[in-house]
Amino acid sequence: MTTIWTAEVTAPPDPAAPAADPLTTRLPGDRPDLPRARRGSRLTVRTRILAAVLALAAFGLMLAGTTAYLLLRDRTDVRIDASLTRSVQEFRALAADGVDPRTGLPFATASDLVYVAIQRTVPPETAGVVGLVAGKIEWTQPAGVPMRPERDRALVARLELIDADDPVQINSVTTELTAYRYAAVPVTVVGDPASAVLVFVHDRSAEHADLTSTYRTYALVSLESLILIGLVGWVVAGRLLAPLRLLGATAQRITDSDLSDRIAVSGHDDVSDLTRTVNAMLDRLETAFSSQRQLLDDAGHELRTPLTILRGHLEVLDPADADEVIATRTLALDEVDRMHRLVDDLVTLAKAERPDFVQLAPVDVGRLIDDVLDKARMLGERRWLIDARVEVWFELDTQRITQALLQLATNAVKFSTNGTAIAFGSAIADGRLLLWVRDEGQGVSPADAGRIFERFARGHAGRGVEGSGLGLPIVLAIAETHGGSVRLDSRPGAGATFTLDLPARAATSGDSPSTRAQTMEFP
Repeated sequence: MTTIWTAEVTAPPDPAAPAADPLTTRLPGDRPDLPRARRGSRLTVRTRILAAVLALAAFGLMLAGTTAYLLLRDRTDVRIDASLTRSVQEFRALAADGVDPRTGLPFATASDLVYVAIQRTVPPETAGVVGLVAGKIEWTQPAGVPMRPERDRALVARLELIDADDPVQINSVTTELTAYRYAAVPVTVVGDPASAVLVFVHDRSAEHADLTSTYRTYALVSLESLILIGLVGWVVAGRLLAPLRLLGATAQRITDSDLSDRIAVSGHDDVSDLTRTVNAMLDRLETAFSSQRQLLDDAGHELRTPLTILRGHLEVLDPADADEVIATRTLALDEVDRMHRLVDDLVTLAKAERPDFVQLAPVDVGRLIDDVLDKARMLGERRWLIDARVEVWFELDTQRITQALLQLATNAVKFSTNGTAIAFGSAIADGRLLLWVRDEGQGVSPADAGRIFERFARGHAGRGVEGSGLGLPIVLAIAETHGGSVRLDSRPGAGATFTLDLPARAATSGDSPSTRAQTMEFP
């Protein structure tokens, strides 16, 4: 009867397995000896974006590769342990049968049992089997097997320490040559005082070498991928940031005397939106600077004359002559009033460039025309009329529209005679609100019609008539800020009609539950 002492196969933690090092990353271009804020400030946005992309890509590839490597390495160790366990189980089956296939009789010695087991084992390329009898290697595999555990002195010294009374176990050992995973099975046969040990050995490093070679290839492919990502990212980041570089170049070209440069816009992404916003800002700056320059030019041009008059009269003033003092005082006050009106007009034109120049609110157009007529009666002895009026509520700035209509009425009084008619009117035509002032005065010549809306421009009929030449520009500014325009219909000697052509922004009033509109033919 043959007896084999065995125990359950266990796989304790591998003490030879290397501990995983913590993963650390460093951005390209980092210098440990410099503060991060200072390092980052020296890099362009394009470089920093590309560095961040490459760092994230490298971290992702490294994390994926390391995780996969560790998982596959663990699987390899599990496969090795499974192979060792399977070899032990096959040996148990042979020992349980207890018959030596060479003689047909029960095994007489533990050495014979180990020999037969070795001869019947066909290990994989990276595995081998040895048999120890009385603490010394007695049996090895045939010469054709590449794995030769008996040639590693350190491994043999470790195996010779295994006692026949030890349980079956799976252990690891690392020598100067390689790392091993082995299963040692103590063997005893009833009637044989000698003990033996059958050892199944796997070259763990060789098993891992194939995996390492695969991931070395993975590392090379990852490096090539990072290079490709860097090249593509550099080009893409350059194209995306091109508007920013163009913005910088445009900003450097812009001076206080030339704000006309604009950035070309292409696409519909965030950078394009930023470009449009910057262009809009440049438009506002150019408008503001132009308005400021024009205000300074206009003020300097128009205030110079009354100041010169004041200085001239004051220089020749005889303080002892009471009549001359009174006359000079009267002239000075008149010139100051004229400068005051001029400054008010210039300020109004300057405010017209601001977005809050008009404050829209629901307005009863019919009542507005009546109120303007009542205020205009004080301007002169004329026949004040209403040609037509429309009863409707619209979104308008009452004060500004009243200012424009009274300015037109003032001009009509200047260029007409007593007793002639000056009429106001309102109508709706083609979805537009029309407000007009008609007079029977001198009219406007075709040569002057195109220039009287320019600042300080005066028509031939206006020479010698008091005024600064800013009234009609103010009227035009009020119409344009409402989204409209001013039309002129005139024939010399037959009067003129100035019409505010405004968008019809309908509104409802709490005072009038219903509105009625009357469309009348424009006179």
